[in-house]
Amino acid sequence: MAERRYRVLYVCGHPVQYMSPLLRLLSNHPRLEVTAAYCRLRGAQAGHDPEFGATIQWDIPLLDGYSWVEVPNRGTDSEGFWGLCNPGLWKLIREGNFDAVFCHTGYIRASFWIAFFASKLSRSAFIFGTDATTLTPMDRRMWKRPVKRFFWPLLYRLASQVIAPSSGTYSLLRSLGIPEKRISLFPYVVNNDWWQARSAQVDREAVRTSWGARQENLVVVFCGKLQPWKRPLDLLLAFAQAALTNSLLFFAGEGPLKPKLQSEAVRLGVADRVRFLGFLNQSQLPALYTAADLMVLPSEYDAFGVVVNEAMLCGCPVIASDRVGAGPDLITPVRPSFLYKCGDVSALSDLLKRVLSNPADLDRVRIAARERMKTWSPQQFVEATLDALDKAVPRVRPAP
Repeated sequence: MAERRYRVLYVCGHPVQYMSPLLRLLSNHPRLEVTAAYCRLRGAQAGHDPEFGATIQWDIPLLDGYSWVEVPNRGTDSEGFWGLCNPGLWKLIREGNFDAVFCHTGYIRASFWIAFFASKLSRSAFIFGTDATTLTPMDRRMWKRPVKRFFWPLLYRLASQVIAPSSGTYSLLRSLGIPEKRISLFPYVVNNDWWQARSAQVDREAVRTSWGARQENLVVVFCGKLQPWKRPLDLLLAFAQAALTNSLLFFAGEGPLKPKLQSEAVRLGVADRVRFLGFLNQSQLPALYTAADLMVLPSEYDAFGVVVNEAMLCGCPVIASDRVGAGPDLITPVRPSFLYKCGDVSALSDLLKRVLSNPADLDRVRIAARERMKTWSPQQFVEATLDALDKAVPRVRPAP
Protein backbone atom coordinates (compact mmCIF):
# COMPACT_ATOMS: atom_id res chain seq x y z
CA MET A 1 0.00 0.00 0.00
CA ALA A 2 1.29 3.48 -0.91
CA GLU A 3 2.17 5.72 2.01
CA ARG A 4 -0.42 8.36 2.75
CA ARG A 5 0.17 11.94 1.59
CA TYR A 6 -0.81 14.76 3.93
CA ARG A 7 -2.07 18.29 3.40
CA VAL A 8 -0.73 20.27 6.37
CA LEU A 9 -1.16 23.80 7.74
CA TYR A 10 1.37 25.37 10.11
CA VAL A 11 -0.11 28.21 12.18
CA CYS A 12 2.79 30.42 13.34
CA GLY A 13 2.88 33.64 15.31
CA HIS A 14 5.45 35.13 12.90
CA PRO A 15 8.29 34.01 10.62
CA VAL A 16 11.23 32.62 12.59
CA GLN A 17 14.76 32.18 11.27
CA TYR A 18 14.91 28.62 12.62
CA MET A 19 11.55 27.44 11.29
CA SER A 20 11.66 28.81 7.74
CA PRO A 21 14.37 26.38 6.51
CA LEU A 22 12.40 23.48 7.99
CA LEU A 23 9.24 24.60 6.20
CA ARG A 24 11.21 24.64 2.95
CA LEU A 25 12.48 21.14 3.64
CA LEU A 26 9.03 19.81 4.51
CA SER A 27 7.54 21.43 1.40
CA ASN A 28 9.90 19.41 -0.80
CA HIS A 29 8.92 16.08 0.75
CA PRO A 30 6.80 13.89 -1.56
CA ARG A 31 4.39 12.95 1.23
CA LEU A 32 3.62 16.52 2.28
CA GLU A 33 1.78 19.55 0.94
CA VAL A 34 2.64 22.34 3.36
CA THR A 35 1.26 25.85 3.89
CA ALA A 36 2.30 28.26 6.62
CA ALA A 37 -0.25 30.72 8.05
CA TYR A 38 1.44 33.70 9.72
CA CYS A 39 -0.46 35.74 12.28
CA ARG A 40 1.93 38.66 11.63
CA LEU A 41 5.14 39.22 9.69
CA ARG A 42 7.42 40.49 12.47
CA GLY A 43 10.95 39.32 11.75
CA ALA A 44 10.50 39.21 7.99
CA GLN A 45 9.71 42.91 8.24
CA ALA A 46 11.59 45.37 10.42
CA GLY A 47 9.99 45.76 13.83
CA HIS A 48 10.77 46.51 17.45
CA ASP A 49 11.73 43.47 19.53
CA PRO A 50 10.97 44.33 23.18
CA GLU A 51 13.38 41.71 24.56
CA PHE A 52 16.33 42.84 22.44
CA GLY A 53 15.24 46.45 22.97
CA ALA A 54 16.01 47.15 19.31
CA THR A 55 14.49 47.16 15.84
CA ILE A 56 15.12 43.75 14.29
CA GLN A 57 14.89 42.40 10.77
CA TRP A 58 16.63 39.11 10.07
CA ASP A 59 19.04 39.20 7.14
CA ILE A 60 18.23 35.77 5.73
CA PRO A 61 15.17 34.90 3.59
CA LEU A 62 12.29 33.83 5.80
CA LEU A 63 9.45 33.63 3.26
CA ASP A 64 11.08 31.92 0.29
CA GLY A 65 10.73 28.34 -0.90
CA TYR A 66 7.37 27.35 0.58
CA SER A 67 3.72 28.31 0.44
CA TRP A 68 2.57 30.84 3.02
CA VAL A 69 -0.24 33.27 3.72
CA GLU A 70 -0.57 36.19 6.12
CA VAL A 71 -3.75 36.08 8.17
CA PRO A 72 -4.51 39.65 9.35
CA ASN A 73 -4.17 40.17 13.08
CA ARG A 74 -7.17 41.93 14.61
CA GLY A 75 -5.65 41.75 18.08
CA THR A 76 -3.69 44.28 20.10
CA ASP A 77 -0.25 42.92 19.04
CA SER A 78 0.65 42.75 22.73
CA GLU A 79 1.95 39.76 24.68
CA GLY A 80 -1.47 38.98 26.18
CA PHE A 81 -4.33 36.72 25.15
CA TRP A 82 -5.76 39.21 22.68
CA GLY A 83 -2.36 40.12 21.25
CA LEU A 84 -2.88 37.56 18.49
CA CYS A 85 -6.48 37.33 17.33
CA ASN A 86 -6.68 36.21 13.71
CA PRO A 87 -10.32 35.44 12.81
CA GLY A 88 -9.26 34.61 9.24
CA LEU A 89 -7.84 31.33 10.53
CA TRP A 90 -11.40 30.07 10.89
CA LYS A 91 -12.20 30.32 7.18
CA LEU A 92 -8.73 29.16 6.13
CA ILE A 93 -8.98 25.94 8.16
CA ARG A 94 -12.68 25.26 7.56
CA GLU A 95 -12.27 25.55 3.76
CA GLY A 96 -8.71 24.23 3.44
CA ASN A 97 -9.41 20.49 3.77
CA PHE A 98 -6.22 20.01 5.81
CA ASP A 99 -5.35 16.61 7.17
CA ALA A 100 -3.53 18.25 10.07
CA VAL A 101 -2.93 21.65 11.65
CA PHE A 102 0.29 22.25 13.57
CA CYS A 103 -0.24 25.21 15.89
CA HIS A 104 2.80 27.16 17.16
CA THR A 105 1.12 30.24 18.65
CA GLY A 106 0.83 29.02 22.24
CA TYR A 107 -2.39 28.34 24.09
CA ILE A 108 -2.37 31.75 25.80
CA ARG A 109 -3.30 33.36 22.46
CA ALA A 110 -6.83 33.77 21.09
CA SER A 111 -5.65 32.53 17.69
CA PHE A 112 -4.74 29.15 19.19
CA TRP A 113 -8.34 28.55 20.19
CA ILE A 114 -9.70 29.78 16.86
CA ALA A 115 -7.45 27.25 15.11
CA PHE A 116 -8.37 24.52 17.61
CA PHE A 117 -12.14 24.77 17.21
CA ALA A 118 -11.90 25.20 13.43
CA SER A 119 -9.74 22.07 13.24
CA LYS A 120 -12.11 20.03 15.38
CA LEU A 121 -15.12 20.98 13.24
CA SER A 122 -13.12 20.25 10.07
CA ARG A 123 -11.91 16.86 11.35
CA SER A 124 -8.31 17.95 10.96
CA ALA A 125 -5.74 16.55 13.38
CA PHE A 126 -4.69 19.33 15.74
CA ILE A 127 -1.04 19.01 16.77
CA PHE A 128 0.71 21.25 19.27
CA GLY A 129 3.10 21.04 22.19
CA THR A 130 5.40 22.90 24.54
CA ASP A 131 9.14 23.40 24.87
CA ALA A 132 8.98 23.68 28.67
CA THR A 133 11.06 21.27 30.73
CA THR A 134 9.67 22.35 34.12
CA LEU A 135 6.45 23.71 35.60
CA THR A 136 8.38 26.63 37.13
CA PRO A 137 7.48 29.76 35.12
CA MET A 138 10.06 32.17 33.76
CA ASP A 139 8.61 35.04 35.83
CA ARG A 140 9.11 32.96 39.04
CA ARG A 141 5.46 33.38 40.09
CA MET A 142 5.24 30.09 41.91
CA TRP A 143 1.44 30.09 42.18
CA LYS A 144 1.43 29.10 38.51
CA ARG A 145 2.99 25.69 39.24
CA PRO A 146 -0.10 24.07 40.82
CA VAL A 147 -2.31 25.72 38.18
CA LYS A 148 -0.20 24.18 35.41
CA ARG A 149 -0.10 20.82 37.15
CA PHE A 150 -3.90 20.76 37.13
CA PHE A 151 -4.53 22.42 33.75
CA TRP A 152 -1.80 21.04 31.49
CA PRO A 153 -2.92 17.38 31.57
CA LEU A 154 -6.36 18.57 30.44
CA LEU A 155 -4.88 20.89 27.82
CA TYR A 156 -2.52 18.42 26.17
CA ARG A 157 -5.19 15.76 25.97
CA LEU A 158 -6.89 18.09 23.47
CA ALA A 159 -4.04 17.47 21.02
CA SER A 160 -4.25 14.76 18.41
CA GLN A 161 -0.52 14.40 19.04
CA VAL A 162 1.75 16.38 21.37
CA ILE A 163 5.11 17.77 20.23
CA ALA A 164 8.08 17.52 22.61
CA PRO A 165 11.23 19.18 21.18
CA SER A 166 13.61 17.78 23.81
CA SER A 167 13.97 14.80 26.12
CA GLY A 168 13.34 17.15 29.06
CA THR A 169 9.97 18.17 27.64
CA TYR A 170 9.13 14.55 26.90
CA SER A 171 9.81 13.61 30.53
CA LEU A 172 7.70 16.53 31.80
CA LEU A 173 4.73 15.51 29.66
CA ARG A 174 5.00 11.89 30.78
CA SER A 175 5.08 13.06 34.43
CA LEU A 176 1.78 14.85 33.78
CA GLY A 177 0.19 11.60 32.69
CA ILE A 178 0.19 12.17 28.93
CA PRO A 179 0.30 8.71 27.30
CA GLU A 180 3.56 7.80 25.61
CA LYS A 181 1.82 7.01 22.31
CA ARG A 182 0.43 10.57 22.23
CA ILE A 183 3.85 12.26 22.45
CA SER A 184 6.25 12.71 19.55
CA LEU A 185 9.86 13.73 20.21
CA PHE A 186 10.62 16.47 17.68
CA PRO A 187 14.32 17.37 17.89
CA TYR A 188 14.73 21.15 18.23
CA VAL A 189 16.93 21.68 15.20
CA VAL A 190 18.38 24.38 12.97
CA ASN A 191 19.54 24.21 9.36
CA ASN A 192 22.67 22.14 10.01
CA ASP A 193 23.98 22.34 6.43
CA TRP A 194 23.75 26.15 6.38
CA TRP A 195 25.65 26.58 9.64
CA GLN A 196 28.39 24.14 8.71
CA ALA A 197 28.84 25.63 5.24
CA ARG A 198 29.03 29.19 6.60
CA SER A 199 31.44 28.13 9.33
CA ALA A 200 33.75 26.52 6.74
CA GLN A 201 33.97 29.88 4.94
CA VAL A 202 35.09 31.83 8.04
CA ASP A 203 38.67 33.08 8.25
CA ARG A 204 39.04 32.39 11.96
CA GLU A 205 42.28 34.29 12.45
CA ALA A 206 41.03 37.33 10.52
CA VAL A 207 37.91 37.53 12.69
CA ARG A 208 39.91 37.20 15.90
CA THR A 209 42.33 39.89 14.72
CA SER A 210 39.40 42.22 14.04
CA TRP A 211 38.35 41.66 17.66
CA GLY A 212 41.82 42.55 18.92
CA ALA A 213 42.45 38.96 20.04
CA ARG A 214 46.00 37.66 19.82
CA GLN A 215 46.90 34.08 18.90
CA GLU A 216 47.49 33.09 22.53
CA ASN A 217 44.16 34.51 23.73
CA LEU A 218 41.27 32.19 24.57
CA VAL A 219 37.94 33.75 23.58
CA VAL A 220 34.75 33.06 25.55
CA VAL A 221 31.43 34.25 24.11
CA PHE A 222 27.88 34.79 25.33
CA CYS A 223 25.22 35.01 22.60
CA GLY A 224 21.68 36.06 23.46
CA LYS A 225 19.43 38.75 24.82
CA LEU A 226 20.94 40.62 27.75
CA GLN A 227 17.95 39.85 29.94
CA PRO A 228 17.81 38.79 33.62
CA TRP A 229 16.72 35.19 32.90
CA LYS A 230 19.76 34.69 30.65
CA ARG A 231 21.99 35.54 33.67
CA PRO A 232 24.86 37.13 31.70
CA LEU A 233 26.09 38.73 34.93
CA ASP A 234 26.88 35.24 36.28
CA LEU A 235 29.28 34.73 33.41
CA LEU A 236 30.94 38.11 33.92
CA LEU A 237 31.44 37.43 37.64
CA ALA A 238 32.78 33.93 36.99
CA PHE A 239 35.12 35.24 34.30
CA ALA A 240 36.54 37.86 36.66
CA GLN A 241 36.84 35.28 39.46
CA ALA A 242 38.70 32.83 37.20
CA ALA A 243 41.42 35.46 36.64
CA LEU A 244 42.70 33.93 33.41
CA THR A 245 44.69 36.85 32.08
CA ASN A 246 45.08 35.35 28.61
CA SER A 247 41.30 35.07 28.09
CA LEU A 248 38.78 37.51 26.60
CA LEU A 249 35.02 37.64 27.07
CA PHE A 250 32.63 38.81 24.33
CA PHE A 251 28.91 39.56 24.76
CA ALA A 252 26.93 39.34 21.52
CA GLY A 253 23.43 40.74 21.99
CA GLU A 254 21.41 43.67 23.25
CA GLY A 255 19.07 44.16 26.18
CA PRO A 256 18.40 46.12 29.38
CA LEU A 257 21.33 44.57 31.31
CA LYS A 258 23.98 45.96 28.99
CA PRO A 259 24.71 49.16 31.03
CA LYS A 260 24.99 47.14 34.26
CA LEU A 261 27.33 44.62 32.62
CA GLN A 262 29.53 47.43 31.35
CA SER A 263 29.74 49.12 34.75
CA GLU A 264 30.37 45.78 36.51
CA ALA A 265 33.21 44.99 34.12
CA VAL A 266 34.87 48.25 35.21
CA ARG A 267 34.23 47.58 38.91
CA LEU A 268 35.66 44.08 38.64
CA GLY A 269 38.76 45.34 36.87
CA VAL A 270 38.25 43.28 33.69
CA ALA A 271 36.89 45.95 31.34
CA ASP A 272 40.03 45.73 29.19
CA ARG A 273 39.28 42.03 28.55
CA VAL A 274 35.52 42.32 27.98
CA ARG A 275 33.93 43.39 24.67
CA PHE A 276 30.31 44.17 23.77
CA LEU A 277 29.55 43.34 20.14
CA GLY A 278 25.91 44.44 20.16
CA PHE A 279 23.18 42.68 18.19
CA LEU A 280 24.54 40.31 15.54
CA ASN A 281 22.25 39.29 12.72
CA GLN A 282 21.93 35.70 11.57
CA SER A 283 24.55 35.89 8.82
CA GLN A 284 27.12 37.24 11.31
CA LEU A 285 26.79 34.46 13.86
CA PRO A 286 28.80 31.69 12.13
CA ALA A 287 31.89 33.92 12.35
CA LEU A 288 31.25 34.52 16.07
CA TYR A 289 31.06 30.83 16.94
CA THR A 290 33.86 29.72 14.61
CA ALA A 291 36.31 32.30 15.92
CA ALA A 292 35.49 31.62 19.59
CA ASP A 293 37.08 28.96 21.78
CA LEU A 294 34.09 28.46 24.07
CA MET A 295 30.48 29.59 24.44
CA VAL A 296 28.73 29.85 27.82
CA LEU A 297 24.95 29.89 28.30
CA PRO A 298 24.21 30.54 32.02
CA SER A 299 20.41 30.91 31.67
CA GLU A 300 18.00 30.16 34.48
CA TYR A 301 15.29 29.70 31.84
CA ASP A 302 16.04 28.46 28.33
CA ALA A 303 13.43 25.99 27.17
CA PHE A 304 15.97 24.68 24.69
CA GLY A 305 18.55 27.22 23.57
CA VAL A 306 19.23 26.81 19.85
CA VAL A 307 22.42 28.86 20.20
CA VAL A 308 23.82 25.56 21.51
CA ASN A 309 22.99 23.90 18.16
CA GLU A 310 24.53 26.79 16.25
CA ALA A 311 27.75 26.89 18.25
CA MET A 312 28.31 23.13 18.15
CA LEU A 313 27.74 23.04 14.38
CA CYS A 314 30.49 25.64 14.07
CA GLY A 315 32.81 23.58 16.25
CA CYS A 316 32.48 25.78 19.33
CA PRO A 317 32.27 23.82 22.64
CA VAL A 318 29.46 24.91 24.98
CA ILE A 319 29.19 25.21 28.76
CA ALA A 320 25.64 25.68 30.05
CA SER A 321 23.65 25.77 33.24
CA ASP A 322 21.50 22.79 34.18
CA ARG A 323 18.40 24.87 33.35
CA VAL A 324 19.17 24.93 29.60
CA GLY A 325 16.92 22.48 27.78
CA ALA A 326 19.56 21.52 25.22
CA GLY A 327 21.90 20.29 27.94
CA PRO A 328 20.77 16.64 28.24
CA ASP A 329 20.35 16.17 24.49
CA LEU A 330 23.36 18.00 23.08
CA ILE A 331 25.94 18.82 25.77
CA THR A 332 25.79 15.74 28.01
CA PRO A 333 26.51 13.29 25.15
CA VAL A 334 29.63 15.33 24.31
CA ARG A 335 30.98 16.25 27.76
CA PRO A 336 28.67 15.86 30.82
CA SER A 337 30.98 17.97 33.01
CA PHE A 338 30.22 21.03 30.86
CA LEU A 339 26.90 21.43 32.70
CA TYR A 340 26.86 23.22 36.07
CA LYS A 341 24.22 24.19 38.64
CA CYS A 342 22.44 27.38 37.59
CA GLY A 343 23.44 30.41 39.67
CA ASP A 344 26.57 28.80 41.13
CA VAL A 345 29.12 31.40 40.04
CA SER A 346 31.98 29.65 41.85
CA ALA A 347 31.24 26.38 40.06
CA LEU A 348 31.19 28.19 36.72
CA SER A 349 34.44 29.96 37.54
CA ASP A 350 36.13 26.67 38.43
CA LEU A 351 34.80 25.11 35.23
CA LEU A 352 36.15 27.99 33.14
CA LYS A 353 39.59 27.62 34.75
CA ARG A 354 39.66 23.87 34.19
CA VAL A 355 38.42 24.01 30.59
CA LEU A 356 40.46 26.98 29.40
CA SER A 357 43.67 25.64 30.93
CA ASN A 358 43.53 22.61 28.63
CA PRO A 359 43.28 23.78 24.97
CA ALA A 360 44.12 20.30 23.64
CA ASP A 361 41.08 18.81 25.38
CA LEU A 362 38.97 21.71 24.13
CA ASP A 363 39.93 20.70 20.58
CA ARG A 364 38.69 17.16 21.27
CA VAL A 365 35.38 18.55 22.52
CA ARG A 366 35.16 20.70 19.39
CA ILE A 367 35.35 17.58 17.18
CA ALA A 368 32.89 15.63 19.35
CA ALA A 369 30.39 18.51 19.23
CA ARG A 370 30.27 18.45 15.44
CA GLU A 371 29.91 14.69 15.50
CA ARG A 372 26.94 14.87 17.90
CA MET A 373 25.05 17.20 15.58
CA LYS A 374 24.99 14.59 12.80
CA THR A 375 22.20 12.81 14.65
CA TRP A 376 20.32 15.94 15.79
CA SER A 377 19.46 17.29 12.38
CA PRO A 378 16.60 18.39 10.10
CA GLN A 379 16.41 14.82 8.77
CA GLN A 380 15.34 13.61 12.23
CA PHE A 381 12.84 16.49 12.35
CA VAL A 382 11.24 15.40 9.06
CA GLU A 383 11.05 11.79 10.25
CA ALA A 384 9.40 12.93 13.50
CA THR A 385 6.88 15.01 11.54
CA LEU A 386 5.82 12.08 9.39
CA ASP A 387 5.64 9.80 12.42
CA ALA A 388 3.37 12.29 14.24
CA LEU A 389 1.12 12.60 11.20
CA ASP A 390 0.93 8.83 10.75
CA LYS A 391 -0.25 8.55 14.36
CA ALA A 392 -2.53 11.60 14.60
CA VAL A 393 -4.35 11.82 11.27
CA PRO A 394 -5.91 8.32 11.25
CA ARG A 395 -7.51 9.10 14.62
CA VAL A 396 -9.63 11.84 13.05
CA ARG A 397 -9.48 11.05 9.31
CA PRO A 398 -9.39 7.33 8.54
CA ALA A 399 -7.56 6.52 5.32
CA PRO A 400 -9.87 6.42 2.28
